[in-house]
Amino acid sequence: MQERTVLSAKFDPAVKLYWLVSLLFFSTVTVVGIPLLIITIPLFFIFSSKILAAMSATITERKLVVKRGIFHKEEKSIPLEKITDVAMIQGPLMRMFKLYRLNFETAGQSSAGALVSLIGIEEAANFRETILMQKDSIAIVNRDTNPSNTLHDNDEELAALISSVRRIETLLEKLVEAKSTS
Repeated sequence: MQERTVLSAKFDPAVKLYWLVSLLFFSTVTVVGIPLLIITIPLFFIFSSKILAAMSATITERKLVVKRGIFHKEEKSIPLEKITDVAMIQGPLMRMFKLYRLNFETAGQSSAGALVSLIGIEEAANFRETILMQKDSIAIVNRDTNPSNTLHDNDEELAALISSVRRIETLLEKLVEAKSTS
């Protein structure tokens, strides 16, 4: 069954310039990277457009699908109900290029930090809000289809707990009586 696409992300071409400036800055700061610029800059111009073209992020009715990579292709499919946070980050260099990084964190993720991180999505705030609204609509549908199951289960558990406490009270009373008569 094919899910309906709610929104597909478009990536800002300015992200390539951001990557280039980051590369130049990192190479300059490390000093060791300065001689390597002769190799890395031509490679950057060859591969940056391909890397950007291979990136995609799609919100469907129930999940976020992220694809990227030209040599090592990666596709992650994250159920929207598992997303716990969508952080929107903009550092000083990103601010110069009017770019944002979206970090997606999920419930049950094993490592600290974002499970998926995307930089350069056009209209990042709208993309983030669409994910959160779609996630909320899934929660409402799930609640409406099974509204009484959780309450019913809790009532049964509460009744079992009360019954257990009453049995313990009865046993304690018998122990107290037996101690007082002996």
